Amino acid sequence: MSDRELYCDGCESVVLFEAPPCVDGHDADCPELVCTGCGAAVLIATFAFPAPRLHHRHRATRTPHRQAA
Repeated sequence: MSDRELYCDGCESVVLFEAPPCVDGHDADCPELVCTGCGAAVLIATFAFPAPRLHHRHRATRTPHRQAA
């Protein structure tokens, strides 16, 4: 089991949370945690978002720079 200290809304303080035995095969990385004080359950979820693709913006056409002779 994995243990973490987190704020619990039920206990209104920072308490020890533990991950129960995971049937999904996550082992110590299981996102489900249970408060050891009151038994409240929380789900720790992380999301991976792909970087947005920036569309090519049309820029105003600039006049070419003049070079000195």
